[in-house]
Amino acid sequence: MLVVKKGSGIDLIAAERERQVSAEGWTPEHNDDHDAGEIAGAASAYTLSAACLLNPYHGTPLNEPPEGWQWDASWWKPNMGDNPARDLAKSGALSAAEIDRMDRLERPW
Repeated sequence: MLVVKKGSGIDLIAAERERQVSAEGWTPEHNDDHDAGEIAGAASAYTLSAACLLNPYHGTPLNEPPEGWQWDASWWKPNMGDNPARDLAKSGALSAAEIDRMDRLERPW
């Protein structure tokens, strides 16, 4: 498991992306099969989870996947309250994976 430490955001995102590939098997080839916005949607879901934790009026994690989550609920693994940076690192890594997937398509956006 990735231990979130003090460091730059880009370092945390890069470490999470490496974990996604090495521990979960979410390789570029695997990601190429997800071409309906699933990866971008997952990134936004983890950003929303962090925002809920940071909001002084909400301050609680999303225990259930948000509406629009395109995978089984068992894949929803937000930080449960002590470090919203963990969810932001997941979001950033998923965003990077989606950008890389789109770049491999070699078409202009």
